Amino acid sequence: MELMSHCSSFLLPPENCNPTCSISLNYALVVLNQSLPRFAPLLWDHAQLRVCADGGANRVYDEMPLFFPQQQPSHVRTRYKPDVIKGDMDSIRTEVLEFYKKLGTQIIDESHDQDTTDLHKCVTYIRDLTPSIDQSALCILVAGALGGRFDHEIGNINVLCRFSNTRIILLSDDCLIHLLPKNHCHKILIQSSVEGPHCGLVPIGMPSGSSTTTGLKWDLNDMAMRFGGLISTSNIVKGDIVTVQSDSDLLWTISIKKL
Repeated sequence: MELMSHCSSFLLPPENCNPTCSISLNYALVVLNQSLPRFAPLLWDHAQLRVCADGGANRVYDEMPLFFPQQQPSHVRTRYKPDVIKGDMDSIRTEVLEFYKKLGTQIIDESHDQDTTDLHKCVTYIRDLTPSIDQSALCILVAGALGGRFDHEIGNINVLCRFSNTRIILLSDDCLIHLLPKNHCHKILIQSSVEGPHCGLVPIGMPSGSSTTTGLKWDLNDMAMRFGGLISTSNIVKGDIVTVQSDSDLLWTISIKKL
């Protein structure tokens, strides 16, 4: 079974990235229509492509200047210009759309498609834009994916399952979530200065007949998990490496420290 490594080095300034995290990834950032996490400028700096999902552009326009109170808002907005705004355009304000359009941001109106979420549209765009890149080397960071309406959160988690062969990480101020596909052994490199210790593993799509971990306070040993039965919540990481193997897809979540 193939080994898949995971590392949250995008939560660290580039010059402080842990050298033991040897995963070479191409990052894309998607901004959704929820409050930006406090580390949004850091995510922006790590990304090679920045895509706003419809009303996510309002968040960048309104909230990015708040991270730099000593600077002119217009300068901050110009510096943090999204490459693309994509969605059904039902949330973005007219003045925001016109501001970024004048700066050269690509606007992609998909109001004709009401069967997929804005996040789904953005992920499809990023994947289609980078067909020559090994999908295992692509990582999509999603800011504003958690919080707000529960149906939106579930829709975002569903995108993880729809694109299970793509690394997609949902982020909020408090935690991150990503999928651990069942056809891999997973090695998670913990960035203890910025994440943990609380974590969880949740079966998604189907029950897990057998899940085994190392590196947790309450490790799973060939354990079955299902909704209505046991799931691993409020667990704690013990060290710098966690390993996970399961016969079903699992959601991994870990808390993000407020520094």
